[in-house]
Amino acid sequence: MSEPQAKSLTGEIRTSMYRVVIRATIDQVWSELIRSDRPLPFFFNGQYDTPGLQDGAAFAMRTPDGKHTLVMGKVIEFEPPHRYAHTFRFTTSDDPVSIVRYVLKEVEGGVEFTLINEHSAADDVSKSEKQMAQGAKFICENLKALVETGKATTGGRMMLFMFSLMAPMTPKSALSTNWPLECAPDLGDIRMTEEA
Repeated sequence: MSEPQAKSLTGEIRTSMYRVVIRATIDQVWSELIRSDRPLPFFFNGQYDTPGLQDGAAFAMRTPDGKHTLVMGKVIEFEPPHRYAHTFRFTTSDDPVSIVRYVLKEVEGGVEFTLINEHSAADDVSKSEKQMAQGAKFICENLKALVETGKATTGGRMMLFMFSLMAPMTPKSALSTNWPLECAPDLGDIRMTEEA
């Protein structure tokens, strides 16, 4: 596989990286990662709403009932089954747009799955950035568990149950009627640092 020139932030960026090896084929991991026909436990039970995941496509991560939208994004890189990247913004926050990258690599014993969060250094560390760092570990651990065993981790299932109990407290600003796919942020919505 060649290393493509990915669409990316310019200037200085802050990154956080999480990596796990999943005992499965690369196609199994990829298929689960981009699945849009049901809620994804490793994405906090979010379900993709998209016309189709491909370069340039908008998406929303909606609650299983479709009532609320938690994340909006736009695909900026899509190279099955190795690379997928998108812009990222929580709908309940005015924090800056970030980029999330997923890199899959076949290794002995399975697939190395890497999740990378990228944030412009021009922005202060935001609440969203901190939440993304915490959420990345959950995503990696629960994607691994789901692919290998068919279900999320025990801790992941408990957390998802707690989220379901708190669903009535979801802010009205996250109602899906407020978040059509046209609202998905693209790279132009990211503030960049000045290049040296």
